[in-house]
Amino acid sequence: MDRILLLPGDGIGPEVTIEAQRVLEAAASRRGRKLEFAEELIGGASLDARGTPLADSVLDEARRCKAVLLGAVGGPKWDAAPVDRRPEKGLLRIRKELGLFANLRPATVFPALVAASTLRPEVVEGIDLLVVRELTGGLYFGEPRGRSVVDGRRRAVNTLVYDEDEIVRITRVAFDAARLRRKHVTHVHKQNVLEVSQLWVEVVDEVAKGYPDVTLVHQLVDSCAMLLVREPRRFDVLVTENLFGDILSDEAAMITGSMGMLPSASLGEGGLGLYEPVHGSAPDIAGRDVANPLAAILSTAMLAEHSLGAPDVAGDIRAAVTAVLDAGHRTRDLVLEGESRPTVGCREMGALVLRSLEGRG
Repeated sequence: MDRILLLPGDGIGPEVTIEAQRVLEAAASRRGRKLEFAEELIGGASLDARGTPLADSVLDEARRCKAVLLGAVGGPKWDAAPVDRRPEKGLLRIRKELGLFANLRPATVFPALVAASTLRPEVVEGIDLLVVRELTGGLYFGEPRGRSVVDGRRRAVNTLVYDEDEIVRITRVAFDAARLRRKHVTHVHKQNVLEVSQLWVEVVDEVAKGYPDVTLVHQLVDSCAMLLVREPRRFDVLVTENLFGDILSDEAAMITGSMGMLPSASLGEGGLGLYEPVHGSAPDIAGRDVANPLAAILSTAMLAEHSLGAPDVAGDIRAAVTAVLDAGHRTRDLVLEGESRPTVGCREMGALVLRSLEGRG
């Protein structure tokens, strides 16, 4: 029996996580897979209950599990807290402690949602790209870092640092993924300014020699940001460092119409993965039953694929989501301003996916 750790977190996290759990459990059961679930605290919920954004006991529990399903962390309630007591520190720590160095963020436009994007349909239709982001290095973790007062002026410093081993392992993830897709990798960098990016270009070129069947293109991050909204269909797999990946993956998400549709996976070398929707905690709509649970549900499809080794379960989940969208069901975020269309809430959308799944032959 496979054990899954649930970390619902803050804001809408608990609402979308429970719907995702129900769908995953039902999909696994249909294919003869039994799951058991444990639940723990992270982020603001953990700060309030335990005084820390992530307790050591939660890490211990995660290591005993096959995968972690996370909702969201953060909210204005904790914005004034010291940096080391912010909810986001719990998320950064669990990624680092579990060695989750590779973040995979697919951005796919479901045919039924082409009109939900703010871009023209002919630009959006057919988008299917994957951002592979290095997750445990770069500016977010580099030392030295911190704030000080120098000559009476406030000063802050963060350090951008990578070594070649970190670059090699994330690049291999990207090329391996490309081999299962359209065999095209775009490496995003800023080598005209940054020495770190110059090292990335060198190492990525070296790794590419082992993948002669995959085409590699190097792209400056600023021009890549422009091309993502002008010609998004040109991209297959994008690989990049932590900060650039954080920004570009959110841009790619919005091209598809809503961040409420985008799942993600954070993977390491030991087989354990953490899966979470791309959207944040959205505290302004928490508890109102209007959140979109589909990104969390689609995250469980990635969980089934990467951590359970169950592509059949993943396929069933994605097919159920597609069927619900094709039938015209929408949460509030999937309706354009001025469009007259009835919407469903978080619980109803989860129930619709569950019924679609259970009704499949």
